[in-house]
Amino acid sequence: MTSGTTRTHLVWDWNGTLLDDTHAVIQATNAAFAEVELAPITLEQYREMYTIPIPRFYERFLGRLPTEAEWERMDGIFHRYYAEQRVGCGLTAGVEELLDQWQRAGRSQSLLSMYGHEQLVPVVRGYGIEPRFVRVEGRTGPSGGSKALHMERHFEALAGVGGIAPENSVVIGDALDDAVAAAHVGARAVLYTGGSHSRSSLEGAGVPVVDSLGEAVALAETFSA
Repeated sequence: MTSGTTRTHLVWDWNGTLLDDTHAVIQATNAAFAEVELAPITLEQYREMYTIPIPRFYERFLGRLPTEAEWERMDGIFHRYYAEQRVGCGLTAGVEELLDQWQRAGRSQSLLSMYGHEQLVPVVRGYGIEPRFVRVEGRTGPSGGSKALHMERHFEALAGVGGIAPENSVVIGDALDDAVAAAHVGARAVLYTGGSHSRSSLEGAGVPVVDSLGEAVALAETFSA
């Protein structure tokens, strides 16, 4: 067994990974699309077309980038509608046990989300899993961008928590952007097919792709062996 300071640290994504909210995201997206008279999309279409930054995702359906005014309206509608739908979402099956087992094994884990920080913290607390993490951090600043710089700041904060470093960490998420953010800081990534992207889209990232979070954690354990 490796020493306590070099055991694998997990950085979990929230939306579409720990939180099973993809259907709420689809409904909120369709509410935003209606604002610019776009037809609603299906889960399959969303997973095939989703990309970061979000305005580029909207461009794939609109045929052009939304104007600044359109983006502000669409983003506002999305977040209002998502907030209403989120209350009916549960954690992904098996999450509580996975988080508990990792913590009880003496390993550390944190949560980094592009969901707004002020909204994220009470939501995570409400699901009763906040004590499992050494740090819970959401997006600060404008929505719609990449996670890479947020990941950089996340690890700057984690550096003072038991010597947690990117090279000893695995990012578990559901989006290509999670793999990009992991690579940006020198961490590994495992991508989960139950969220925002199709398997074929995720496989383009060149990192392991799994169909369950249990598989993701099992892989992370092999990285520290």
